[in-house]
Amino acid sequence: MLYSDNGRFYHIQVAPGEVGRYVIMPGDPKRCAKIAKYFDDPVLIADSREYVTYTGTLCGEKVSVTSTGIGGPSASIAMEELVQAGADTFIRIGTCGGMDIDVKGGDIVVATGAIRMEGTSKEYAPIEFPAVADFQVVNALVKAASDLGTTFHTGVVECKDSFYGQHSPETKPVSYELLNKWDAWLKLGTKASEMESAALFIVASALKVRCGSTFLVVANQERAKAGLDNPLVHDTDLAVRVAVEAIKNLIMEDKK
Repeated sequence: MLYSDNGRFYHIQVAPGEVGRYVIMPGDPKRCAKIAKYFDDPVLIADSREYVTYTGTLCGEKVSVTSTGIGGPSASIAMEELVQAGADTFIRIGTCGGMDIDVKGGDIVVATGAIRMEGTSKEYAPIEFPAVADFQVVNALVKAASDLGTTFHTGVVECKDSFYGQHSPETKPVSYELLNKWDAWLKLGTKASEMESAALFIVASALKVRCGSTFLVVANQERAKAGLDNPLVHDTDLAVRVAVEAIKNLIMEDKK
């Protein structure tokens, strides 16, 4: 455990017992207050660096939301410290770019697994070990998305460390690798691209906790390339609602 002088975990500035066992993890700190509005009696616990934490209740159980910033390194720090603070069930919520041609802007993606095209997970597990979401969390997310009547997709997502390595790979010195692997991911039916799930799934496996991910699809560059309708959507409220309902589903299942 790495504490600050005030007895709080060094990075997230949360003390043991100040978070629920269920935690929603957006990237953007500004999303935390919006997510906390879905809780009963939310309270701001900490605001440190990219990490903002609110705690409230859902279905009578203590729940929290903690932002992680962008990418695997900061997300893994948040999970490590949140687990030490008492959390054991996580839902990553954010945005993604569609890859499979059937995935449109405004759709929801529930990740079942993630391609480890990032660096953080390699410091937890050999590359041969798969980054997979917890089955119970996936089921809770699928039920939530279905009950809300959303258009959603389940499957593997690609996780990278370089946003512009995806969006302008031809400008990079390793373009040959980026372009060839992107083509392989497409042929394998990868649903979307984002930046945190692979690290979080692997860290969760190492820490023996549950983790899943759900995303709003902002747009799909492959649909744009194909000249297909490519709506651009930025409102993450639907993905937030899916995550909140999934937490409720997990609480109900866990109480059984």
